[in-house]
Amino acid sequence: MDIQKKIAYALMCFLVVSWGLEYIFAKQALAIMKPIELLFIKYFIGIIVVFIMKLKTGDKIFIRKKDIPILIACSVFGEIGYFGFEYYSLYYLPVSLITIILAFVPAVSMIIEKIVYNRKSSKLMIFAILLCVFGVAMVIGVDYKVLFQGRIIGYLLAFGAVFTWNAYNFITASMHEEYESISLTFMQLLCTLLILAPYSLTHLPPLSIYNPAVIGGIFYLGIFSAGLGCTIQVKSLHELGPTTTALFSNFLPITATFFGWIILKETISNLQIIGGIIVIAAGYIVIKEKGKIEEISNQDKVVLKSNDEGRAEEQIQ
Repeated sequence: MDIQKKIAYALMCFLVVSWGLEYIFAKQALAIMKPIELLFIKYFIGIIVVFIMKLKTGDKIFIRKKDIPILIACSVFGEIGYFGFEYYSLYYLPVSLITIILAFVPAVSMIIEKIVYNRKSSKLMIFAILLCVFGVAMVIGVDYKVLFQGRIIGYLLAFGAVFTWNAYNFITASMHEEYESISLTFMQLLCTLLILAPYSLTHLPPLSIYNPAVIGGIFYLGIFSAGLGCTIQVKSLHELGPTTTALFSNFLPITATFFGWIILKETISNLQIIGGIIVIAAGYIVIKEKGKIEEISNQDKVVLKSNDEGRAEEQIQ
């Protein structure tokens, strides 16, 4: 494994812990403002952080006209769609349950790769995806008594986050040949702010209702989630690919449940914990099997390339 991949893995581990704490600060801030308003403030702080990092690289920022619709799609599905669904679901569900549903991301990623790109999948991977579905069903099924008293809305919103995040991952990964990670992050955040500004600037709550805890939490969201977080995410998509990057969402239930238990005093049932473990384990199997398939595929490509070069030399002789 090269050094860039090792750095990407380390940064994503750091990001998983940061994301786990993000839910706590977001839930506190949402007590005084709407998700769209929180997203605008969060990304406004985030783009300043990214811009400072961008200045240090010395690279110029440029946008090709043909890529503008793609950048808008990244903003709509990723920064706005994913976090919008996620933040609205916080009104209906405990943090831990939301992150268990989000751990379904790798399974959906594999399904997309199979349907859209016709990529190989082993029987074990198919079994793991079915196991993942079972674990999610187990988590939701325990809530059957309160499912139609509001929680079903929270689960639907969480599933919306799963699908929009996968769309974001694949769209963003397709642009890495043209832009540096930090430039791509800056342009996505800029598009996000331009989309959110018309509504947010006219609906922000008055400064008098902000308390120190909320202000500190919002700055945390802007710096670690939007600024550093988006940069790390984009870099990871470049170095590790969409499905491997999606694996890290499987560890969110661990960090988010811990912080939710310590800070918000939230609890979930034992059966939901078991369901969460099943989802995380199934996601791990999916990624591990995908790695084996990619390794074999890469070896085959090397052999084919070597054979082609050999034939070319024979023709020259």
